[in-house]
Amino acid sequence: MTFSDPQLDQLAVDVIRGLCMDMPEAAKCGHPGTGMALAPLAHVLHTRVMNYDASLPEWPDRDRFVLSCGHASVLLYSLLHLTGMGAESGQALTLDDLRQFRKLGSRTPGHPERGHSPGIEVTTGPLGAGVSNGVGMGIAERWLRARFGEDLTNHYTFVLCSDGDLMEGISHEAASLAGHLGLGRLIYVYDDNHISIDGVTELSLSDDAGLRFESYGWHVDRVGEIANDLDALEAALNRAKAVTDKPSLIILRSHIGFPAPKKTDTSSAHGEPLGAAEVSATKAILGLPDEPFVIPDSVRDAYFVAGRRGSEARRTWEARYAVYDGHGNEADEAAFTAAMNGTGLPGWASHLPTFEVGTKVATRKASGTVLAALADAVPGLVGGGADLTGNTGTKLPGDHNSAAHPEARQVYFGVREHGMGGIMNGLAAHGGTIPVGGTFFVFADYMRGAIRLAAISGLKVIYSFTHDSVGLGEDGPTHQPIEHLASLRAMPGLSVIRPADANETAVAWKVALEHEGPTALILSRQDLPVLAETAAHAASGLPRGAYVLLDNPEADVTLLGTGSEVAVCLAAVALLEAQGIAARVVSMPSWNLFVEESPAYQHVVLPADIPCVAVEAASSFGWDRWADAVVAIDHFGASGAGDALLDEFGINPSHVAAIAASVVDEWFDDEDLEEDSEEGE
Repeated sequence: MTFSDPQLDQLAVDVIRGLCMDMPEAAKCGHPGTGMALAPLAHVLHTRVMNYDASLPEWPDRDRFVLSCGHASVLLYSLLHLTGMGAESGQALTLDDLRQFRKLGSRTPGHPERGHSPGIEVTTGPLGAGVSNGVGMGIAERWLRARFGEDLTNHYTFVLCSDGDLMEGISHEAASLAGHLGLGRLIYVYDDNHISIDGVTELSLSDDAGLRFESYGWHVDRVGEIANDLDALEAALNRAKAVTDKPSLIILRSHIGFPAPKKTDTSSAHGEPLGAAEVSATKAILGLPDEPFVIPDSVRDAYFVAGRRGSEARRTWEARYAVYDGHGNEADEAAFTAAMNGTGLPGWASHLPTFEVGTKVATRKASGTVLAALADAVPGLVGGGADLTGNTGTKLPGDHNSAAHPEARQVYFGVREHGMGGIMNGLAAHGGTIPVGGTFFVFADYMRGAIRLAAISGLKVIYSFTHDSVGLGEDGPTHQPIEHLASLRAMPGLSVIRPADANETAVAWKVALEHEGPTALILSRQDLPVLAETAAHAASGLPRGAYVLLDNPEADVTLLGTGSEVAVCLAAVALLEAQGIAARVVSMPSWNLFVEESPAYQHVVLPADIPCVAVEAASSFGWDRWADAVVAIDHFGASGAGDALLDEFGINPSHVAAIAASVVDEWFDDEDLEEDSEEGE
């Protein structure tokens, strides 16, 4: 059975509305209203417009669907269940999954989460995130199409967004860049329902979204009151598909909670179940049985067929891919495969540069050297900086990405850190690219929401966060990160690496590219000495998070450093030796990698029978996990030369040696007291 009968189409729409009421009702919480209002649009997208194959949800050339207004997850779950997304592999959402909406351990959480079910492209919920993700997907699609040809990549990205999405600042950042780049395969539908949690949107919103997006360079189609007209919705979507030189925004006036007799156009329909009486009354209007989770066989059968409308296109694509030879260029074939797999070409790691011991190189500059060296060996690398490309070492070879050069890998994100983070997530979620983005470390604050979603989703993105301490100097406390390392280290799922010098930086890139998740590289502005110890040991030590740089079997104390402070620790060893104190030095570029190591290895690196002093030009917060004392900076910085600031705040060999000597004296005095006490007993 197929959707060839208007009555069956309408029944399908009403069934979706029923499910959108039933799920929150069963959970006693949730957001039914938006799903009810947009059921016709979702139906048209999944049965008439989008090219996808529910039997193989990960088909690379499928159209993407992003529900930016993730609170309307009931709408997405309904469509994933009805189309049988992933049924052939036993992964489809079942009716029982819908009944378990928002319950602990269910596959239908309150907001869509990538990886929980086939067909969920990105994790959404924080408003505006999906808007920016869609832009990343659009960049990825166009780049792959331009780089490898339409035979392998030729699809659209559809994004459903709400007034809340467009209020959030990230949507402005992302939409501005999308219009500037002329991303013609992006189609956004703005659900202009005039309702938010507080009440009518007029309480806080009076701008004209259409004019705003037109100023960004978008094609805007104000379609008005067609939310229940399936043919008109299809026509609007097809008009948008025909616009190939700019992204499209369809402004759709809908009525939240329609057709609930008492809850239509109310804020309560947005954020809470309708209630049993209202659900019954609404189902009576729709002509549905007054029972939860009812799906007629005719609707189920037609949806299953609709979900496989793209199976022939998918098989044709597979046949093209099977004989793809890069248009006679075997290197292109290998590059496409590596890009889609998110890996480098065979032997890519041999392209990692090494740096001469005794020279001085800022780790941000070393990172830029590594990125340039890997560009050809890791074909999927795409990205750039937030108006800080040179400063952050995020320049890729060739032209910059634009309508004139869609094949270029260098993206100038502009001063749009949050937008950059969300776009990077979309690039990674689309597949075919490994996104890189750079900014000053202090401005990670602007993009924290996007970093957090990357961590939740396990997206392979690489952040080049530079100017990592007060060592950046004269720009002052507004630009000098203090609490940021502790903050990012506290985030589950994010790998944080602060390399000590250029050679550790090269190894950090290798670890980041092999990691299936996000990685933050924390890099210095100032030049740092290239250490003989890292040249000898970083390749094996850095991947383990911490390793012994300088050992001494007679050591009285361990000096534990990260980043620029590792050289400070090494310099302090001689000062301690002059006082008769033997020291060993450990580099700990990554807490999270060290935690993954065995207790036995951790004990070898940080033995418990001698004290440990940690040294880091940042907040001391959390260091008590590893160290008995900390030389740190627990206050904001100041404007002045970087070297002078580090010296002023005690990040220097003499202060480290003094603190270590004090700790050693106290440690062994305490041991002597314990021994005397034991002898007295």
